[in-house]
Amino acid sequence: MLVDRGRNPSAAEIITQLFRNKELRGRVLTTLSLLLLIRLGIYIPLPAIDREAFQSFIAQGGQLIGFLDIFTGGGISTLGIFALGILPFINASIIIQLLTAAIPQLEDLQKNEGEAGRRKLAQITRYVALGWGLLQSLVFASILRPYAIESLSSGAFVFQTALALVTGSMVVMWLSEIITEKGIGQGASLVIFLNIVATLPKALSSTIEKAQTGDRNDVVGIIVLLVVFLITIVGIIFVQEGARRLPIISAKRQIGGSSLLPNRQSYLPLKLNAGGVMPIIFASALIFLPLTIANFSKNSFLIKAASALSPGAANPWPYAIAFFGLIVGFAYFYASLTINPIDIAANLKRGGVAIPGVRPGSATSGYLSGVQNRLTLLGGLFLGSVAIIPSAVERATNVQTFQGLGATSLLILVGVAIDTAKQVQTYVISQRYEGLVRQ
Repeated sequence: MLVDRGRNPSAAEIITQLFRNKELRGRVLTTLSLLLLIRLGIYIPLPAIDREAFQSFIAQGGQLIGFLDIFTGGGISTLGIFALGILPFINASIIIQLLTAAIPQLEDLQKNEGEAGRRKLAQITRYVALGWGLLQSLVFASILRPYAIESLSSGAFVFQTALALVTGSMVVMWLSEIITEKGIGQGASLVIFLNIVATLPKALSSTIEKAQTGDRNDVVGIIVLLVVFLITIVGIIFVQEGARRLPIISAKRQIGGSSLLPNRQSYLPLKLNAGGVMPIIFASALIFLPLTIANFSKNSFLIKAASALSPGAANPWPYAIAFFGLIVGFAYFYASLTINPIDIAANLKRGGVAIPGVRPGSATSGYLSGVQNRLTLLGGLFLGSVAIIPSAVERATNVQTFQGLGATSLLILVGVAIDTAKQVQTYVISQRYEGLVRQ
């Protein structure tokens, strides 16, 4: 098939590569198979629990339980061994990235030790995920203790349930890493994507039923909410793809005797949302950290204080402000990890490349830092807005059928879909040039 090597691959070319290219087909099948295995683990039941009594409990759990259930793919409501899913690993990643900015040894592993350092940092993250998963498993097992149906002692029930939960979580983490290494896309993000998609049929059926049985106000509310979701999706795509293109120019270079290569003009792209979907994933996981710690402590004052920051709180403002602030903060934090203006300025200077009107060296790094800070502020404010506004509209219209499935989930769905599609496109483009070399 004839293709233009200078353009992105079309859908027809991608589908053709899926059928013709054995390696790409294998990666896609590996990804789908492992995601299916993770999904099946949700339905392997935890033993010795009265599920009907627990269903009555979570029916009164409000938005908090619904939100957590979405990120575990229904694992909490079905009480499967994969109930915790990828959440311990996400929390561990947050902890390690925060510590990386504070501990020089961890920062050195990430920035200066190359691939070996990144592998060691990944191993540390796994150990932290194990510890954090054990903590969450003990808390969850303690919550499930009143619903035990067999004559087990309290300690024995909590131990066996926590062991099953933390084992399931580690299996999910291992499978997600295999997806990242041997499949297509980022494994942890795809697991969250799968969990959110799995809840869509139930939410859509509940919405259709509400539209059929409700009054005119319910129908108008559903239409308004769907329009807001549609606008949000369009906005997410624009921001995810948005970038500031800084013009750069290469100095004239002499080859041989007097032959000079002309100035080459290009651009340096700085993304509007450098962190992609990660700031909102991290903020979504971290917003429940105070409540998890409070429940583990069993202190009534701490539980009451932490509950004020939950999505289902009677007063939504503390949660909205905290969630918005976490998103903006993680947007800056993740941008600082992915983009280093000092290193970029040094690389440009070594390559004889400069930004027109800006002196090389420290002036360039300061200019890049200022541009990146402004872009990150805009991107962070947008992320925070799309996370808060649809939830506010949902409360105003009193349409609760999408309980927990708000702009946060939409942002993750769109962001992960875009990132995965780009990886597939990159692979297809690499196959073009491999074919060109063979020719």
